[in-house]
Amino acid sequence: MKKKVLLVGGRSKAKSLALSLLHKGYQVTAINDTYEDCVKLSEIEGLSVLYGDGTRPFLLEDAGAFEADIVIALTAKDEDNLVICELSKKRFHVPRTVAIVTDPKKTDFFYQMGIDRVVCAITTITNIIEQQAFVDHMTNVIPIAEGPIRIAEIPVCENAPIAGKKLWEVNLPQDVIIGSVLRGDRVMVPRGDTRILAGDMLVLISGNGTEISQIEEWTGREAK
Repeated sequence: MKKKVLLVGGRSKAKSLALSLLHKGYQVTAINDTYEDCVKLSEIEGLSVLYGDGTRPFLLEDAGAFEADIVIALTAKDEDNLVICELSKKRFHVPRTVAIVTDPKKTDFFYQMGIDRVVCAITTITNIIEQQAFVDHMTNVIPIAEGPIRIAEIPVCENAPIAGKKLWEVNLPQDVIIGSVLRGDRVMVPRGDTRILAGDMLVLISGNGTEISQIEEWTGREAK
């Protein structure tokens, strides 16, 4: 018997997740309070879609919450996701609930309220960054095809020539690209008009390991 999953909110996240779950053989229903999103979701073959506010008990009931094996709250509001999961758990006795949160400080509270799985994008990204491949500004060599690709995490110091410049103004060493910019809790995919600031952390990718050693000139700190 197919497991039943109820997705609430989420816009593009709901579409991607629904396609993935359907492909894996789950029975999926989606609730969304934006009519245009419901229209797009309804184009997915095999997906049941309901239009309305997923924090309303009657709508959860209409969506089959009593029979759901998993409810996943994907709205942009943490408080709504908590309400959805609480209702699903306590009123409809759903075995497993999953909530998306934007504020990592709320993660422990959600678990204390009985949510089975709490997913925070910021925390997830931070964990990836803190993996061994990025610890202590260490450079790794990854063999791909005909040669290695080197990845380095490099801070931009206060006195760096690159600080304050837009990406298109920076004369990057040959074979080096900036894969992402870490700024506080944000992870940005840089574009030509992205301005590099002191305190940023740059994730650099090079097809030639010797090229990364040149960044000392424009970051104000030598790569390790």
